[in-house]
Amino acid sequence: MLLGALVDAGADLAVVQRAVDAVVPGAVRLERSEVMRAGLRAAKVDVVVLVDDPQHRRWTEVRAMLTGATLDPLTRTRALDAFARLAQAEGRVHGTSPEDVHFHEVGALDSIADVVGTCEALRLLDVGTVSATAIAVGAGRARVAHGDVPVPVPAVAELVLGWPVTAGVPTGPDVGAHQHPDDERPDHGHRDDHTHRDHDGDHDHDHDDQDHDDQDHDDQDHDDGSDREHDGTDPAAAARPRQVGELATPTGVALVRALATSAGPVPSMTPEAVGVGAGTKDVPGRPNVVRVVLGQLASPRPAPGPAGPHGDAPGTAGPRDETPQVVQLEANVDDLDPRLWPGVLAAVLDAGAVDAWLTPILMKKGRPAHTVHALCPAGAADDVATTLFATTSTIGVRQHAPLHRRVLGRTWRAVDVGGAQVRVKVAHDAVVVRQVTPEFDDVVAAAAELALPERIILDRARLAADEAGLRVGSALQEDIQDAPLDARPQEDR
Repeated sequence: MLLGALVDAGADLAVVQRAVDAVVPGAVRLERSEVMRAGLRAAKVDVVVLVDDPQHRRWTEVRAMLTGATLDPLTRTRALDAFARLAQAEGRVHGTSPEDVHFHEVGALDSIADVVGTCEALRLLDVGTVSATAIAVGAGRARVAHGDVPVPVPAVAELVLGWPVTAGVPTGPDVGAHQHPDDERPDHGHRDDHTHRDHDGDHDHDHDDQDHDDQDHDDQDHDDGSDREHDGTDPAAAARPRQVGELATPTGVALVRALATSAGPVPSMTPEAVGVGAGTKDVPGRPNVVRVVLGQLASPRPAPGPAGPHGDAPGTAGPRDETPQVVQLEANVDDLDPRLWPGVLAAVLDAGAVDAWLTPILMKKGRPAHTVHALCPAGAADDVATTLFATTSTIGVRQHAPLHRRVLGRTWRAVDVGGAQVRVKVAHDAVVVRQVTPEFDDVVAAAAELALPERIILDRARLAADEAGLRVGSALQEDIQDAPLDARPQEDR
């Protein structure tokens, strides 16, 4: 289903086929068809096995097939991760080492093709980051190689540990229609072209294409072999109305866990493509599909208003909008020597925070204390938290959900004060100077050099900036350009 959704979203099936052939040469053929599921169009990719398939393979055999194949390194890494998770889950279920695990259905050629094909399709779409909603595991019973077991099957129960799940079971008088509560929604797979393209506009995340894998994990059939029994003709046989059964298979859940970095609602993003992949079953009133949404992570948008001379709206963040999404970490501390706090804040900034500060508080039993706060990109949260644990006496750090941070453009200009150079920070939007602030460390250095009071140097620096045309409310000069990040004082980053 996920492979069908990614192909529907634009992945080239012929290139995907070549990747699969690199692992199992001439053994399978991928066939795409357009189908209907509960009245909705979807793409279905069937894996047609062309040779005799032993079905049962050890994890070590599958690993050797993947490592020995001529695959893109990213595709290989993702596929190995998915199968490693399957091996670990099966090992826990059967009380054996992952190295000794025998894969049953998931070791078959079609499952290998499904995993490799999905990972290659993600690569072709430049997917760097994937997120997904809760996985609907289903309800009832399922027949597996070892007999009849309750849903979720044991391997799925192991694979979803630490991931939000729902049963995906309809309730109420219309249970036969298989309707779902509104909160059971698809997944999101971001094609994160981030650079953010990892974050920064073209993030190489491909938030260029942040694959928001909008997988309808509500209907996450994520086929683990059931497709082998379907001849590809349409329409598929309708499932019995009250039979929910297995909605998430080991292969499907392993792919989600290997590919998705977060679970939750669709993030703020600009969608660019949608793909819908179909499972074999056609459940009345319930589209048995996985949906992916590819897009670019949203950054703060300009406020509405008349356009400036370059098409920019005045009053917006201007040409530089750093770290539009950040997380906030904080901890309460009541027993730290106050002389240590400046060093703590400096260490937190060195660890990747874009801002850090203290708030005085009164804790239980009337104890005066401080809350230390830090804003940082999500990718730096672990380092910042580790720094807080190392430099303070806290035993817990709170992390708040991503916040949007609007930042004015900033430019550094040097002005002459009696022969000493003082940098002046010019904060601006697209067309107007908003703040002009001499850098105080430079003021202190100039005061020492010239043997003058700091307040005199500060006044002269402001006057020099004003004479250079750097005034609050003045039009932005064309020669003002953002300074490189490493030219800025640490506290301004």
